[in-house]
Amino acid sequence: MQFDPPLIAATLIRRYKRFLFDAVLEETGEAITGSCPNTGSMLGLNTPGSRIWLSRNDDGKRKYPHRFELIEADGTVVGVNTGLPNRLAEEAIGLGMVDDFADYPLIRREQKYGRQSRIDLLLSADDRPDLYIEVKNVHFIRTPGLAEFPDTPTARGTRHLAELADMVAAGKRAAMVYLIQRDDCERFAIAADLDPVYAEAFKCARRAGVEAFAIKCNVSRDSITPDGTVLVDNM
Repeated sequence: MQFDPPLIAATLIRRYKRFLFDAVLEETGEAITGSCPNTGSMLGLNTPGSRIWLSRNDDGKRKYPHRFELIEADGTVVGVNTGLPNRLAEEAIGLGMVDDFADYPLIRREQKYGRQSRIDLLLSADDRPDLYIEVKNVHFIRTPGLAEFPDTPTARGTRHLAELADMVAAGKRAAMVYLIQRDDCERFAIAADLDPVYAEAFKCARRAGVEAFAIKCNVSRDSITPDGTVLVDNM
């Protein structure tokens, strides 16, 4: 996925109220307020003084034209926009990076299922059960080489694991895809100390037959592209 038009470099002043950030544009020195497309804790990715990159939209539909896209952290560039993982996961599937997912000829997005939820991707083929895929954004690293999810408790994520297990029990196929918007990792694990309830739900889902995959990405100020799967610690 290419960033078009090119992103704008800036220095982060603060990220606050979940949806907002203040920054100083690198080229002009202008202080701006923008929107943050990530309502999570962004643990480790909101340090004042960090170099960041922003997209800009001047169509008048946004209250704040600038949007937070990337940040430099731990010696690499990390994507923070949680609106991108589904698109990147679908790209990885199309490239044949995830098991046999590319063998499914039909992909549908945001289909209703489970307990008043929508599945991120639903793959179908005439000769096999439907495949329900839930995609989660990952950008948290505290141990070199190890990406972790979640970085804060997620009741919604816990519910999704149970719903995927229900799909397997109903004779369907189900998978979690953890999309890592950084490339400095070789492994993925559940952060059980940060959300023990999610960790237990993950173990139960795996025992029920829910599959789990993690995909890391190459991230630069020009693009974010899937780079391949990394090892998932199944606890």
